[in-house]
Amino acid sequence: MAASASDPGRDTGSAEGLAEVMGRAARRLQEEHGDVESTLQAITAAAVGVVPHVEECGISYVVGRSRIEPRASTGDLPLQVDALQGRLGQGPCLNAVWEQEVVRVDDVAADDRWPEFARQAVELGAAAMMCFRLFVEGNRLGALNLYAGRPGAFDDESQDVGHLFAAHAAVAVAGAEHEENLRAGMGRRDVIGQAKGILMERHKLTADQAFGVLTRVSQEMNRKLFDIARELTETGAVPGRDRRRD
Repeated sequence: MAASASDPGRDTGSAEGLAEVMGRAARRLQEEHGDVESTLQAITAAAVGVVPHVEECGISYVVGRSRIEPRASTGDLPLQVDALQGRLGQGPCLNAVWEQEVVRVDDVAADDRWPEFARQAVELGAAAMMCFRLFVEGNRLGALNLYAGRPGAFDDESQDVGHLFAAHAAVAVAGAEHEENLRAGMGRRDVIGQAKGILMERHKLTADQAFGVLTRVSQEMNRKLFDIARELTETGAVPGRDRRRD
C-alpha cells in the first residue's frame, strides 16, 4: 500500500513540500528518457510514491471511442479495470480522455454514472479512482488512472497533486516518444544509405542516381522507400527490377 501524505519523503502539505516532491518525480522521469515503455512504467511507479493515498496506477491508451490499450501498470487491478472498461465501453478512464480531463470517483460502489462498470469494478477491488487525461493525438489518447482500496481515500490534495503529476508525466511521455521517433528516423536513414551504397558500388552510380533508382522503384511498386531499401540491403536485389532481369 502507498505511503500516506504525511509519511517522510512525501511532504505535500505545503507549496515547498509539493515543489520538492514534484521536482524529485520530474528528475526520476527524465532518467527514463528515450524508451517509451520504460518511461510509462516509471510514471506508474512514481505516481504511487507521489500522489497521496494512491495504491495502484495504470496508464491506458484509448484508440477510437472505446478501444483501451493498457501500456503500463503497477499490478493486476489497473489491467483488469482497463479490460472491463473496454468490454463495456464505459467508465471513468473513457470519460477522462473524451470529456472531462479529470474524473474522480470517491466511491465506485455508490457512483451511478456507469452502473454496470461500478458493479464489476468493485468486485475487482477498485473502491476509489481518479483518472487524468495525459495527451490527445488525433484518434489516440492517453490516460493516467489511479486507484485506492477504500472509498473516500482521495481528497482534494490527492486530486491537485495528481493533476500536477499528470502534467509532468505528459511531458515525459512526449519527450520519450520524440526521442524514439528520432532514433527510428536515424535508423531508416542508415538503411537507405546502405541501399544507396550497394547500388553505387554495383552499378557505378552517383549518390543522387542511386537515390533516384530507389525512389522510382518505390513509386512503381507503390511501396515505401524505406521498405524498398531494407529489402535491397537484406537480399542484395532491387525489388521487382533485379528479379525481372533473371
